Amino acid sequence: MSASLDALAGMDAAALERRWRQLFGAAPPPGLPPAQRARVIAYRLQSIAYGDLDRDTARALDRLVRARDQAGQGGDDTPIRILVPVPDRRGHIPGVTLSREWAGVMHNVQVLDAGYAWNGSTYDSLSRVAQLITGTKWNGPRFFGLRAKTTGGREAGAGRIEA
Repeated sequence: MSASLDALAGMDAAALERRWRQLFGAAPPPGLPPAQRARVIAYRLQSIAYGDLDRDTARALDRLVRARDQAGQGGDDTPIRILVPVPDRRGHIPGVTLSREWAGVMHNVQVLDAGYAWNGSTYDSLSRVAQLITGTKWNGPRFFGLRAKTTGGREAGAGRIEA
């Protein structure tokens, strides 16, 4: 990864355009400066290698951009306050074992690269495992203690950012 990112620094505008076309299958937006093209390409390479933003973070960033755009239309320079969930990845790292006692039975779930192993089977969703354990629908991360209950309409542990 390091070598790929270092190579971007030495590319001219034509080389960056070729690399953009390889990654995105289309020409870069007109007027996008080469330095910005390199940043977008670097992000794309890293997201392919390490994974992209989780859904909650992507939504929060989208709300932030929309709020900024709306505030900019009014000419107001007041900072925008938006709640951004701070992802807690403790229970989603492959190799971690999640444990929960239910109805007097201890249940252990192994986090895999692609899913969760429990009782000799693999499942795509932690919520599905929680449902099978309890017989009713549960939020899997909440069932295993990875996410606190909401308080006042917001997820406990949510952070704030100012833009």
